Amino acid sequence: MKPESATAASPETSAAAEVSPVRVRWFERCPAVTRSVAAIVAGLLLFGSFPPRPYWFLAPLGIALLTLVVRGRGPLRAGFGYGLLAGLGFFLPLLPWTGIYVGPVPWLALSLACAVFLGLFGLLARLLGGLPGWPLWIALAWVTAEWGRSNFPFGGFPWGRLAFGQADGWFLPLAMFGGPVLIGFAVALTGTTAAALVDHLLARTSPEPPALAPERMTRAATTVTAATLVAVPLAGLLLRPALPAPDAGDSTVTVAAIQGSVPRLGLDFNAQRRAVLDNHVRRTRELARDVAAGRSPRPDVVIWPENSSDIDPLRNPDAAALITEASVAVGAPILVGAVLVNGDRTTTNSVMVWDGAAGPGDRHDKKIVQPFGEYLPMRSFFSLFSDYADRAGYFVPGHGDGTVRAAGVRIGVATCYEVAFDRAFRESLDSGAQLLTVPTNNATFGDSEMTYQQLAMSRVRAVEHGRALVVAATSGVSGIITADGAVRQQTPLFVPAALVADLPLRTDTTIATRIGGVPEALSVILTGVAAAFVLFRRRSRQRGGVAAAAAVQG
Repeated sequence: MKPESATAASPETSAAAEVSPVRVRWFERCPAVTRSVAAIVAGLLLFGSFPPRPYWFLAPLGIALLTLVVRGRGPLRAGFGYGLLAGLGFFLPLLPWTGIYVGPVPWLALSLACAVFLGLFGLLARLLGGLPGWPLWIALAWVTAEWGRSNFPFGGFPWGRLAFGQADGWFLPLAMFGGPVLIGFAVALTGTTAAALVDHLLARTSPEPPALAPERMTRAATTVTAATLVAVPLAGLLLRPALPAPDAGDSTVTVAAIQGSVPRLGLDFNAQRRAVLDNHVRRTRELARDVAAGRSPRPDVVIWPENSSDIDPLRNPDAAALITEASVAVGAPILVGAVLVNGDRTTTNSVMVWDGAAGPGDRHDKKIVQPFGEYLPMRSFFSLFSDYADRAGYFVPGHGDGTVRAAGVRIGVATCYEVAFDRAFRESLDSGAQLLTVPTNNATFGDSEMTYQQLAMSRVRAVEHGRALVVAATSGVSGIITADGAVRQQTPLFVPAALVADLPLRTDTTIATRIGGVPEALSVILTGVAAAFVLFRRRSRQRGGVAAAAAVQG
């Protein structure tokens, strides 16, 4: 198999060749099969950086390897193909929990759809890889690809963003200055600058004659690249002291998270919805007994998980009585994750405040509803591929400001899937949230890595917004997270448990909260402008070449 550099030029030849027409990169001389294997390995390195593994440093290595593979001369479609292979190497092992109870088709389809966006990154990297300062442009292209995947199609799927694998790493403090976007950009830039240095070192050892000499960097460029490679991850490490002190705040509130567990895992746990409600009532009563005996502080607020009452307590008097009894016993209002049935037979995934004396109060209706789970777009079409399509819900998105008020505290709520989306907690903070919570139901994904991936997202969100955060899960993992991203308490899987902690309430906001989506929008705009410039330049040169050829023939 011939190296790509040996193939004939085509109309799709990348701009990299036009910027440096006689320079050949070392990696370009490798056979396509070698580059394909390297792309898959790059994807596996990205996967290895995600929880429950603590190997966050594998992410920049994966980006570096992928950059070496996709950048270079040759057709743009080759960059897309290598990026797609890396995406499959990343998402196939990252997302198998999506098919645990519904078969492999949804898992494979979702992984392929996500991999397409890494293919687009590969295309952009090849397009922009000949520009001066190309490590910066390729890092921006990564942010742009993640933006696309987080928004399209069907509202997007942000799971697997680089930032969500960095909860244990040096880059985490960057979240308070630019959210997951800044973390992702910093990780990508670390990888692209590492790739640039590797390219330079390989070029220095090349025996090729000048006409075929590989691309080399100037001494100044080498110095800047090396300094960037060191400074970017070091900046995150040096900013760690700027994180909020775990107990600093305007006041405190005592919060309890209840993990009642479920009778059995899988999609059919809903058939045991009364048992799930009973489990959460029972564990709350146990907490009440601990409070009465002095073994636990009395909570001001109790948080139950998503789907802790799949029996609509607004329609079912028995469910309402059980929740009221639990609230009275523990002496605090409960945030109840409930499925509410609407008049048109659709359903709403809600978190409502239930006070033993006053009954139901504020509620957050889940606004970002999960496609292919809570609802099925194009239901008749997708039903052709899986018998489980009929089991997708009929949930509709809710409205509201992303907060509920309980015990005088404004609590920001992102229910399960919502925590992956930047806009969820931004709305909560805009509405004055002093504390954050993620009620979630992980029983539908079995004994998988999903719950640890979601816990890591919650840690990033806590740092991003400078708020303590409470994760309440039906079957685990539940956790108490402080504003510096540390997990103060954590439950094991599949056992009833209660976590109680005094948490600070804050009203100040981080830079990331104040600037919102500006870094992401700026990254997308800059990438678009750069790509348009390169394409325009390429077209102009092609036209010039055609005109010169015509003049010679004439």
